[in-house]
Amino acid sequence: MSPASPPISHYENFPVASLLCPPHLRPAIAAIYHFARTADDLADEGTANSATRLADLRSYRADLLAAANGQTVSARWSQVLTPLRHVLQTHRLPVPLLTDLLDAFEQDVAYTAARRRYTRDAELLDYCTRSANPVGRLLLHLYGINDPAALAQSDQICTALQLINFWQDIHVDVARGRWYPSMETMARFQVSEADLQPTSHTENASKLVAYYANHARAMMLKGADLAHKIPGRAGWELRLVVQGGLRILDKIEALGFATWRTRPKLTLLDLPVLLWRALWMRSS
Repeated sequence: MSPASPPISHYENFPVASLLCPPHLRPAIAAIYHFARTADDLADEGTANSATRLADLRSYRADLLAAANGQTVSARWSQVLTPLRHVLQTHRLPVPLLTDLLDAFEQDVAYTAARRRYTRDAELLDYCTRSANPVGRLLLHLYGINDPAALAQSDQICTALQLINFWQDIHVDVARGRWYPSMETMARFQVSEADLQPTSHTENASKLVAYYANHARAMMLKGADLAHKIPGRAGWELRLVVQGGLRILDKIEALGFATWRTRPKLTLLDLPVLLWRALWMRSS
């Protein structure tokens, strides 16, 4: 389920072996994607209760660690973890980045079950270091890019994409009992839970979403220059990912930032705009 760009499907912010991906890396990217998507499904799909979801995620983690150590994995996820085991060995993927993703999924399940809220924005950004940033760092690892500046820019892009997904999906998340606006910032803008219900037309809620959307845009633009550091097809794919996120922010603004009533999304009609903007992206 893409918040941002056409090359992404089902699992947020993850380009999946698209036409622009370097062909020799497609199997590795697909293996990582299927690992993340399966974890996402365990955490979010179906009708299982929170205790079952957490138990499944713990079992999945145990199988990941077994695969990383070259051991046999259980039959339940062998179609996912057997290819991943080969990628772990071939590309020496940093296993902590994969376990960070599982940490984030577990946190989502636990927070939803307990109806726990993020007290401050800093806590939400900390969550993004596990839910989003590992994705970019895994891809940079495959591309052989590991300098600190590039990693920092990758983190900015990935966190921005995750935040854009949150502000795009307020209508969906609130209905499911997931609250990503922090209590601190809701209080700052004098926004209550009732203000983010589908029938609300409060101006304060619009100001809240505008604040968050503008912060995400600034973060995305700060990291966008990374697209010029990645050579070939991968760099062009990243341009599209960046422009997809910015385009969603445009659509959020066009709705008057009222995403608690309507969820903006990209369509094929947006593709020419994304391609044009990607073509004319300039290096800072």
